[in-house]
Amino acid sequence: MRIRTSAWMAASAFFANVPLALAQGGSCSARSGDTVTPVIELYTSEGCSSCPPADRWLSRLKGDTPVVALAFHVNYWDRLGWPDRFASSEFTRRQAEQQAVNGARVSYTPQVVVQGRDRPDWPGIVLPMALSAPPLVDVAMNSNGRSFDATVQMRPGAPSRLAAFWAVSEDGHRSAVTAGENAGEKLAHDHVVREL
Repeated sequence: MRIRTSAWMAASAFFANVPLALAQGGSCSARSGDTVTPVIELYTSEGCSSCPPADRWLSRLKGDTPVVALAFHVNYWDRLGWPDRFASSEFTRRQAEQQAVNGARVSYTPQVVVQGRDRPDWPGIVLPMALSAPPLVDVAMNSNGRSFDATVQMRPGAPSRLAAFWAVSEDGHRSAVTAGENAGEKLAHDHVVREL
């Protein structure tokens, strides 16, 4: 269940940018383009004192920045006394599974993964990122206001197996932390994955 190819990333980037327009009702359609939008995943926790700078960095990736930003809150920091209300054992498991293919030697926070690759140099990433590889799939989505239909067509060079995920994320969350490593801090979160 790991991001193994840029084909998944192309499809996920498209899906992540479309739902708000489609979810508002009425009929709507959208198609992917000829560029790949980078997928940036942050593994973070409100219980980790090193995470707030990464959370702030990810929050800046809004609006005109052409990326799909996703903040996965892991639950292994909860043991220090502050249960992160966004944390999920599913996201902790996802981070561990992805470690097998993303180049990281261990699971850690904050961890930034760009296009499926571990990026410990995340503070120095220059955005917007130019991706030279063309998309490996074409995606079209249609909605009648009640349901969605997606069509994925493989381009030449696409792998024979593809996977797609739908992520529901939220912006504008605030937390006043009263225990753990961030006790006394007021934290802000955007791109928080609530469902995958």
